[in-house]
Amino acid sequence: MGWRLGRPSFVVPAALALSALAFSACANGGNVTTLSAPPTTDPSLTLTLQKSPAGPILATGNGDTLYDFVPDTPTHSACIDDGCVFQWPPLVVNGPVHVQKGIDPALVGTLKRPDGSRQLSYGGHPLYTYNLDVTPGMVTGQAIDQNGGLWYVLGRRGNQITTSFSVQSPNQNG
Repeated sequence: MGWRLGRPSFVVPAALALSALAFSACANGGNVTTLSAPPTTDPSLTLTLQKSPAGPILATGNGDTLYDFVPDTPTHSACIDDGCVFQWPPLVVNGPVHVQKGIDPALVGTLKRPDGSRQLSYGGHPLYTYNLDVTPGMVTGQAIDQNGGLWYVLGRRGNQITTSFSVQSPNQNG
């Protein structure tokens, strides 16, 4: 009879250990799935300008501030690992790109990413959004040194704006 009472004391810790292991595996799988989420894709994208303390800067028609990654080239995105793509989603296009007043259509282009998708570029700069810009018009990624390089917003002529600033409370679209 003592043997039967002793047996559950071994089963319970073993069951708890297996449960913890299973939850741990699920949590790790969840992180991989989150980081492997597809980049920002808009089948019909509009490029526009929004106001900032440094002058007009490039944005989407939805008010998402667009950034350039200094290590990029006109034909190659250096932001390709899961962590970078999660934090700085590439602006991937599948359809027409519309431009609003102030945007030069001759500066709009695309480049092929390693996964075969087409990333939008402006003035030879591949474009990205920033995950911490959570509302339209926010600019919190300007002049950040992250993922092996600096991130800058772009001006109307496709120039990098290197002045440090941020916009926390939007309502500056225009």
